[in-house]
Amino acid sequence: MRAVVQRVNGANVVVDGETIGEIVGQGLCVLVGVTHDDTPEKAAQLARKLWTVRILEGEKSCSDLGAPLLVISQFTLYGDARKGRRPTWNAAAPGEVAEPLVDEVVARLRELGAQVETGRFGADMKVSLTNDGPFTVIVEV
Repeated sequence: MRAVVQRVNGANVVVDGETIGEIVGQGLCVLVGVTHDDTPEKAAQLARKLWTVRILEGEKSCSDLGAPLLVISQFTLYGDARKGRRPTWNAAAPGEVAEPLVDEVVARLRELGAQVETGRFGADMKVSLTNDGPFTVIVEV
């Protein structure tokens, strides 16, 4: 699993003109990609890492501050544009594999005590955020 994690001061996701997920104030916007060999155990590992990674102000984590997360599925994180001009998506897991694993990340985060907002799997989403820093890291498990 791969995640692009952005420290934000507010973020939201809109589908068909309706805001379906929003966090206000300090938190993390997390784009999650799934590949073919990912497992529920990797999803749990990613959730623990996201909850405890110390990238918020003052080297704090979401668990330290009770800061919210906006988690959005993003198959394009496994796009490969090294050859030619058109990316390939071969490394991205198909929806029937990826969706339950993204849901598992969200469920595990909530079990840990996180406030989690989400996008809608497979939807045409419009994501807005204020990157704080800017501060963006890639987390892989």
